[in-house]
Parts: sequence; structure tokens; C-alpha cells
Amino acid sequence: MVGSPAQLLASNAAAKRPLDPSVLAAAATGVVDCIERNRGDVDRIFGHAGLAPEMAGSPTLQLSLASYCQLFEQCSRLTRNDNFGLWFGNQFNPRDLGLWGYAVISGHTLGAALSTMVELFPLHQQSSSMRLGQGADGLSKLEYRIEAPEIIERRQDAELSLGMFLNVMRECLGSTWSPEEVHFEHPRPEGWREHERAFGAPVFFSQPTNALLLKPELLAAPMPGRDARLMTAMRQCLERLSERTDLRVSVADRVRVVVRARLPEGFPALDDVAAEVRLPIGVIQRELHRDGLSYRTLVESTRRDLALSYVRQHQLPFSEIAFLLGYSELSAFSRAVQRWTGMSPRSLRKELANSGRA
Repeated sequence: MVGSPAQLLASNAAAKRPLDPSVLAAAATGVVDCIERNRGDVDRIFGHAGLAPEMAGSPTLQLSLASYCQLFEQCSRLTRNDNFGLWFGNQFNPRDLGLWGYAVISGHTLGAALSTMVELFPLHQQSSSMRLGQGADGLSKLEYRIEAPEIIERRQDAELSLGMFLNVMRECLGSTWSPEEVHFEHPRPEGWREHERAFGAPVFFSQPTNALLLKPELLAAPMPGRDARLMTAMRQCLERLSERTDLRVSVADRVRVVVRARLPEGFPALDDVAAEVRLPIGVIQRELHRDGLSYRTLVESTRRDLALSYVRQHQLPFSEIAFLLGYSELSAFSRAVQRWTGMSPRSLRKELANSGRA
């Protein structure tokens, strides 16, 4: 039975919500002022996200990560500022991240600060990953990605998060410093040139993860606010505050994360996905069966969720959406949309646009 796009989104979210990952509300510090500067309706925006404005900025309150991401998606839509998250993160002071932020900027060197950021990140935000490593080109790479597969719309979060991390680096390297490259997992938005202006660097979209790339020798630069005692105190406070440090992610969720990243290469082979999640194929199939899924239906539902999100973005040609979802031909994508929604991609885009204006 085919449902409306809104019904499909709601049912998908409800079906995939065994966990409720959170983020510390300090990450939303200043968002009320930012909404007002953009002439937005604070109560309406927060209401759509299921949050209260007074929650934003609390150093110890935990927000639902899904609601937090939705808050910034609504900020973008209802202020008609497509790059709301980009500029919110660009002006964000690392100290406003609260306990996590103070622990990070107290590091002895930039490398130590970023290592602390990665180590303590699970205490600040759950069902997400952060890694400091080295890319194939020899550049150091700070990667970030939400791992909760039910959070489909997360572009604004990705852009504001990398902006926050950029300002941690600028705390050490100066306000005019820029990374070598910036990567985003979402498709290129309409106002993408603003991203290069915000970061002062080349920006690449539709990448496997969100990342900032910098020269490795910069990691030895001393942090101006280094303070070992403050770092220790902030670390202890974070550890006491966190009540769910061992939040488990289901096998299905882990598989969805890998599938989403691999879709632009085509239908992801189960062998490749199993190697990446480091589980035998038999274990994956057994766990999916327990959830009432097969591997093919999981890939299909992931494609469907992403399609409903991408079709909303009017600047994306249907041919590009088909590529991002792993279809070799536009006609295959069109047939899939017809099967999911009973509409052509063009009709679906029109209905989603009309429902957004309602």
C-alpha cells in the first residue's frame, strides 16, 4: 500500500527508533539570537522541532539528537536561509560548547586538543563518530558523521559542526587560518560558494564523511589557553554527567550507515559492507532477520528515505539524485519513486513543496 510522502517519513522514523541518542544542549548556544537576526519565529521553529527555546545553551541538559538536527533544519526552512547552519557554526565560540569545549581548548597543542575532542566526543554527542587520522594525500583529517540512520536530514548539523571545529583550530592558528580542504557527505547545495567563503578553502560535496583537512605539522602548534588542570576538571565533569556512555547501536543501524556512504558507487555488495562493519555475512543476515529485514529491503528503505530528503532540495537534478542513490539510469530511479509513493519524481517534488508551504 502506497502512502503519502509525509506518512512514509513518519512511519520510517517510528520504525527505526529503538534508541534515543542525545547531544548536550550547549551545542545550541546562541541559536535563539541567530533565529531572531534572521527574522525567524523562535516559538514556531522550536515547536516544529519539539523543543522549548529555554533548552538551548544549557551546559548540562541533554537534547534528543534527532530533535537537535530537526531544529536547525527548521531554522533553515522557516527563515528561508538555506545556509543557516553554515553561518551559525562559523561564528560559534568553542567555549560555548560548555564542558567539552573547555576541555578541548585546554589542550597543550592543537594535536592534543583535537585528540581530546575525539576522545570525549561520545560524552557530548551519541550515535555519532569523530576520528583524527591521515588521508591518502598525507594531510591530517578530522572526520565527523552522525551514525544514527533514522536521522536523514542532517545537512545543517554537518555544516554547523565543521564550523565549530574550524573555530577550535582557529583558536590556535589564528582567526584567518583556513584548512586545505573541507568535505561534506551531503550533495552540493544551491548556495555552495558561501561554503568556500566561510571556510576559506575548497569544499567538496557527496563525500563519505564530513571532514576538515589540514597540514600535519600544524598539530604541534601550542594552544594559547593550555591548562592541564582545567582539562582534567572538565573531563571529570563530563564523565559524571554522561549516564549513557555505552549506548549500543544495532547491527541494522551499522549496516545502514555503510550502505548510505556507498550508494553513489551503486548497489552496495553485502560482502563489502560486511568487511567494513567487521561482521560475518551470516551474522548480519541473522540480525537483520530478527528485525524483520533482509539486506535488500534495508538498502531499499535507505534509498527511499534519502530520496524523500533529496527530492525536497529543488536545486538537485533528478539525474544527480539517481546517481547519489546508486541507480545507473534515471528511469530506474523514476520507477522506484513511483513504487514508493505512487508519483513521478516531478509530482513528488511538487507535492513536497506544497506541503512545506502549508
